[in-house]
Amino acid sequence: MLENRLKRTVAAGSMVVVTGLLAGCSSMVDVEPAPDANNPACADAMVFLPDTVSDYERRETTSQATAAWGDPAAIALRCGVTPPPSATTDACVDANGVDWIAQEGEDVWTLTTYGREPAIEVLFDPNKVPSSNVLPELAPSVQKIEAQSNCLSYENSTELPES
Repeated sequence: MLENRLKRTVAAGSMVVVTGLLAGCSSMVDVEPAPDANNPACADAMVFLPDTVSDYERRETTSQATAAWGDPAAIALRCGVTPPPSATTDACVDANGVDWIAQEGEDVWTLTTYGREPAIEVLFDPNKVPSSNVLPELAPSVQKIEAQSNCLSYENSTELPES
């Protein structure tokens, strides 16, 4: 289900650019790198990623500053994505001291770190992976990128979100 959702998302040209995520028979997961994947701060965070997330084993990926867990992959991570705007109408979530912007889909949730540059994006199937596991387990790695601000929902801001 996650594979089909990701393929539809890629085909629709949205900001999610993970392709071929669930190639079950291949040993590497094909994850397209984020625009700022070569940022040195990504390297700092990637070194500390856990070997398992929500009981899924980490797998090799085809691109710099990316990670995936599960076979077939159930969780994908990209470092170096464009940070979210300073005010947003999307849900803000705090998990173990890391703020995330959550975009909840039926088959795929996309969570992007807030207030950290570069930003980290995590995609996962909420029907297979509880967010209550993913975010706390990734927090120690994500915290290697220093927080510059805290999440502020649109209702509490004087700025309008970008369209």
